[in-house]
Amino acid sequence: MEYKNIIFAVEAGVARLTLNRPDKLNSFTGEMHAELRDALDRVQADTSVRVLVLTGAGRAFCAGQDLADPDMARTASGGMPDIGNVVEKNYKPLVLRLQNLRVPTIAAVNGIAAGAGASVALACDLVIATQSASFLQAFSKIGLIPDTGGTWFLPQRVGMARAMGLAMLADKLPAAKAAEWGLIWEAVADDAFAARINALATQLAGMPTKALVRTRQAMHAAPGHTLEQQLSFEGGFMRELGWSPDYAEGVAAFMEKRAPEFTGE
Repeated sequence: MEYKNIIFAVEAGVARLTLNRPDKLNSFTGEMHAELRDALDRVQADTSVRVLVLTGAGRAFCAGQDLADPDMARTASGGMPDIGNVVEKNYKPLVLRLQNLRVPTIAAVNGIAAGAGASVALACDLVIATQSASFLQAFSKIGLIPDTGGTWFLPQRVGMARAMGLAMLADKLPAAKAAEWGLIWEAVADDAFAARINALATQLAGMPTKALVRTRQAMHAAPGHTLEQQLSFEGGFMRELGWSPDYAEGVAAFMEKRAPEFTGE
């Protein structure tokens, strides 16, 4: 597929996916979603990829849905569009692809992350933002609810009181406060942002990939489990990972007092 709305490249085990509609603050369209699905399928199939970095071009990460997109147009008879169908067709598959990806994911939030753009960032494993970035749940301003997993991610990350305030009041949350609240991992000075993302991507690309992904899966499963169920769930992953080449390498490196050389297997 030829990409018109995103930039995609793989180098040294790092896949970089950039939302590339800077004049529209990288807002989503149906065409962009199709390109994102294709790129993420490529990441899933490419065993050389060890980590994904998702970011935006220009001064924004993503401003959410482009309301001028044909998917949001009135019907031929003048009726309102079926927004639920847009969520089902585009946003649900995007979030599930990110959550089920075979490699860890970094959202490099370089500017405003609003609406679905904020939720897509939260669907990644680690969220790193510039100090000048901010997060905005803008849905209540147009009579909607947070979608793209927003009502799932927000209460888990910051608790019900803060999640409700963010969703109902639609106030901007500066990156520094987002980090303080635990919504994101880190807020970084703008001039140090690119170097921090590169270092973090390199670090994750050299780690035991399967263990990182199983960590994600175990943590997301925990709220639906009792402690006893979660202990058994952990045991299943430990059994699998205990037979993996990366575990054998990790133990050997520890015993030999050297740096491990993980392959992601």
